[in-house]
Amino acid sequence: MAVTIIRGNVPGYKGPEGTSSGQPQAIALDEQRITAIGPTSAIPTPSPTSSQHPLNAPGTHLDCGEDWISLGGCDLQINGALGLAFPDVTPEHLPELEAISRYLWQAGVDAYLPTLVTTSPERFRTAIATFETFMARQLPHAPTAQVLGLHLEGPCLNPQKRGAHPQEYLLPLTRDHLERVLGPGGATVSLMTLAPELDPTGEAIAELQRRGIRVSLGHSLATAAQANQAFDQGATMVTHAFNAMRGLHHREPGLLGAALLRSGISCGVIADGEHICPMMLQLLLNAAPEHLFLVSDALAPLGLPDGVYPWDCREIQVKQGTARLADGTLAGTTRSLLDGALNLVNWGLCDIETAISLATVAPRAAIGQSSNLLGASAHQLLRWRQVDGQWQCQRLFPDWGHSST
Repeated sequence: MAVTIIRGNVPGYKGPEGTSSGQPQAIALDEQRITAIGPTSAIPTPSPTSSQHPLNAPGTHLDCGEDWISLGGCDLQINGALGLAFPDVTPEHLPELEAISRYLWQAGVDAYLPTLVTTSPERFRTAIATFETFMARQLPHAPTAQVLGLHLEGPCLNPQKRGAHPQEYLLPLTRDHLERVLGPGGATVSLMTLAPELDPTGEAIAELQRRGIRVSLGHSLATAAQANQAFDQGATMVTHAFNAMRGLHHREPGLLGAALLRSGISCGVIADGEHICPMMLQLLLNAAPEHLFLVSDALAPLGLPDGVYPWDCREIQVKQGTARLADGTLAGTTRSLLDGALNLVNWGLCDIETAISLATVAPRAAIGQSSNLLGASAHQLLRWRQVDGQWQCQRLFPDWGHSST
């Protein structure tokens, strides 16, 4: 069965000549997969349909009225959801992980890296083993967010920039300590955040590269020189820009200043308005948009109402989507990845195409994943549109997978 989406704008679309035509595109679907993208005039357009159950009716089209169409988001830093903190997972939590992946898909996220914040080596290894089992059970084309691997945010962080990470579980950055945390395998770990000044020899970064683990710099007091040394050694990312690192200074630009001037370095950004004020977000977007991607940094209460929740052996209080420890330390957020993208455009900090790309294209690029729509499944598509002057997004086919095909 074939369906054609007409008058949709695809972020980053280039025509056959390699340039943007400035005109909406058509997207052809066959057997629920995207088979072609091009000018509306170049793709046959069957009879009209609605977006409620378009995949049940062959030979139909959906007019998107020049709304934007994209893949779902890719969240590289998310610490939990629906009351479950990812460092706490054990094999008994497999059903909860399935529920979280379904919830994230409904919230517009196609893929994510569950993030394990600093905890004991034993709990790290239990969580890593549990996610290995979970990933082996994933159905790749189901309406559920896919776990691409794990992000270990810790435990080799600078104690002076630990933020809400528990002091008692921080470890020196050595090969032996990496072995304690990762075990002999650790194949499910895709990304690790560390403070590079803890190992000026670069042996730890070399060990992570040997294991196929990307390195992100964060929770660090690294100078620009130390950051550049780590980039030379193979680090390619920065964790939550501005947060838990030196600020930009006219005599010492620090880790972030080095990253923004270094080709090929990707910097995660939390756009909730609390971690970084909108004016500084504007500065980043104006200075180096090609270096940025959005993350949620969402904690276990994501999807739950404001309130007080357990967090390791402590508690966090969530107010208006912001989570803090009892002493006021900022711990994270309970806003979704796409909330951040919508914030950027609704605050007037960038255009909608840029905001969409920061949540969907840029994070995939940071970890070497394709963001090409061709071949993607229909259930991955999002529709971004303005309602009463505010941008919103939702799944283009929200009932995909619930009706007969």
